[in-house]
Amino acid sequence: MATKVTSFTAIEDQFNAYIGDIVYATMTTVDAKGRPRARVLIPIWEVIDDRPAGWLATYKTPVKAAHLANNPHTTFSYWTPRQNAVNLDTVAEWIDNLETKRRVWTLYRNGSPRGAGYDLGNFWKSPADPQLHVLRLTPWRVQIIRGSDLHSQIWQAPPR
Repeated sequence: MATKVTSFTAIEDQFNAYIGDIVYATMTTVDAKGRPRARVLIPIWEVIDDRPAGWLATYKTPVKAAHLANNPHTTFSYWTPRQNAVNLDTVAEWIDNLETKRRVWTLYRNGSPRGAGYDLGNFWKSPADPQLHVLRLTPWRVQIIRGSDLHSQIWQAPPR
């Protein structure tokens, strides 16, 4: 059974707990022929004005760049064998400015939510590294599933 919530605050604690526990998400994009492609990554999430906002420090691979240029909609799925899950439907946008890269670098170092993050210095030299690319993830739908009874809560972004 699914319950719709109108405020992200209603599911924020459970969202943070599950993502902090699971950490790794499967990111799915779609190619120009409508075929999905999945990869496992660690995005970072925060809440801005009662809405979730995500960031992904990543390499701008030719496949990922082509998929997002054709269709910026992505899905991030988190799952644990206890059947707890979080699914986020988002719109992804490349952000290429040093100020944002510095901010995202710090968010990853601090872990947001707790436990979900790492030192980007393990992959890139600094926020100014030309190989470091950042995706802003704007969720328009978030679903949380509690494994003990498969109860689902769904938040959708209100129209702007």
